[in-house]
Amino acid sequence: MTAPSAHPSPPLAGCPLSVNTLAAPLVQRLIGQADALGVQVQRDARGVTLVDAGIAVPGSVAAGRLIGEICLGGLGRVAQRCQPEGGWPDWLDVASAQPLLACLGSQYAGWSLSASKEETGGKKFFALGSGPVRALAGKEALFDELGYRDRASQGVLVLEVDRVPPPVVLDKVLRDSGLAPEGLTVILTPTSSLAGTTQVVARVLEVALHKTHALAQETGFDLAHLVDGSACAPLPAPSADGVQAMGRTNDAILYGGQVRLSVRGPLEAARKLARRLPSATSADYGRPFAEVFQAAGFDFYKIDPMLFAPAEVWVSHLDSGTTFHAGATDLGLLLRHWQCEA
Repeated sequence: MTAPSAHPSPPLAGCPLSVNTLAAPLVQRLIGQADALGVQVQRDARGVTLVDAGIAVPGSVAAGRLIGEICLGGLGRVAQRCQPEGGWPDWLDVASAQPLLACLGSQYAGWSLSASKEETGGKKFFALGSGPVRALAGKEALFDELGYRDRASQGVLVLEVDRVPPPVVLDKVLRDSGLAPEGLTVILTPTSSLAGTTQVVARVLEVALHKTHALAQETGFDLAHLVDGSACAPLPAPSADGVQAMGRTNDAILYGGQVRLSVRGPLEAARKLARRLPSATSADYGRPFAEVFQAAGFDFYKIDPMLFAPAEVWVSHLDSGTTFHAGATDLGLLLRHWQCEA
């Protein structure tokens, strides 16, 4: 009998799937249907493809859903459900049979991309890159934990910004990803746009996985035991005010997000994960996110990171058939801030 290894393999070690390759057909669909989806496509002087999904063009919810699936590395589905629930008409449904790779290995906005005023020749630039190109660059410690690196000749990066990134930032992306300019597509999605709001709310499952990762030591839950994931959240109207737009997308998940994870491994770890996962476990829970952000001096790092989570969770333990439930939605809070009577 072989003794278990004291250092188990990373959960995605040896994974043969390429998130950039799987996302490529979706990128081509976005580009090929640009007019119908309300986006604009252009190439910069070097050949990088830039897709404007809401800066100088209107964009659309349909574009946002497709961008959400691109962010998931072609390993997830994002659907719009026009079925009033809890007093709100539109919801997004998200699901993935490869939630760890799709969400943490691709969708998570974890790549810090910045440039000083001196580097840009004007205004400083900062964005958190998300999408499949992250797995080509592998600049985040998370990829060492996951044991995953992608290899592809084409890649796509999504930025939640309201202006085109300066050349120095694109240079960094090309250098770190190893892509030729003609192999890189960058999608720009300001949160104040239809597409931007949609693709952020489509991160409801990813938010749950990110907190699962943060809770791993406390709960004893091993990411390798994630099997399947599904989620939903209400889709708000975008706001022209950047802080309010960001607040609405966060609130959609914190107070309206519902997530189900199918897992294996120790039963007690699954129970602890369910109990600790909902947003209500944070001391910052209970106010609209825009208010929390303002009270923190507009500094994300002063906000309790445990707040970033879905409102309600179910963790289904496949080995025992037990499903643990915790948390609850607060659609009343959302409706008080999202709508008024005509």
